[in-house]
Amino acid sequence: MDAGTDAALTSLGDPTRARILSLMRSSPEGRALVGRLATELGLRQPTVSHHMKTLLADGIVTREPQGRQVWYSVAPDAADRVDAILGRPRQTASVDLDRLATDLVARFGERVDADQIREVIADSHARLSATDAPLLASRTFSFAASRLEALAAADSTATPPSVLFVCVQNAGRSQLAAGILRHLAGDAVTVRTAGSAPTADVRSTIVAALDEIGVSIGDEFPKPLTDEAVRAADVVITMGCGDACPIYPGTRYLDWDLEDPVGKPLAAVRGIRDDIDRRVRELLAELRSAEKVNTR
Repeated sequence: MDAGTDAALTSLGDPTRARILSLMRSSPEGRALVGRLATELGLRQPTVSHHMKTLLADGIVTREPQGRQVWYSVAPDAADRVDAILGRPRQTASVDLDRLATDLVARFGERVDADQIREVIADSHARLSATDAPLLASRTFSFAASRLEALAAADSTATPPSVLFVCVQNAGRSQLAAGILRHLAGDAVTVRTAGSAPTADVRSTIVAALDEIGVSIGDEFPKPLTDEAVRAADVVITMGCGDACPIYPGTRYLDWDLEDPVGKPLAAVRGIRDDIDRRVRELLAELRSAEKVNTR
């Protein structure tokens, strides 16, 4: 465990400090004053100041003086660790499901029944709402569209090979693998990801580790594992998620034994990324070889 993670665990082991950070994150300004925190917590200001000094020393919060007031907020470098320990703050969002349905029927109406499209939208919205995902409307649309593409692909024989990467949170290993495979294969391989217990966002260290090697995460986000994603895949690769995937005849299943990057510093994530990169390149070579055999 790195020093930053160790400090976060130590600081947040105190329930009062955990409540302080929760209040700070949920405030409209995303920051807080000691006096206001003391009032909300029912504590004396010196008590709150003592806890804030500890959080500041451990790099969990930042201090911003403005005139006679001093504002505290969660340090950007500690945000992922705080979210991992406390969970992400719940968000509310307005989603026009009828509008989404109209747009997706326009795209898929000739390949998928309209009632089924509406069912997929409603189910996608419910699943993402359970993960406290931000940008709920646009992500509901994207997740539903991905599921409908999988449904349509399952009924077609003229499609490129499809690979599904599955890990627990769909925020680390599976996103690394998917990003690298998309980068290397382009449109020659259909790449999907899912999580057996997805979190709300791809971790910042994963985005940074991919960017270092020229790979963009694009608009990818964690998605729940669905039956149609597994059914549409030619290869399903699991990474530490146990027996979460349903088994279908004709689908190839692989389990990659990989270290979990959650809570690890960027230096450690680089090693995991490079291990995955090697495996992905081997997989792509196998897919290309099989493609040549099938076209002879």
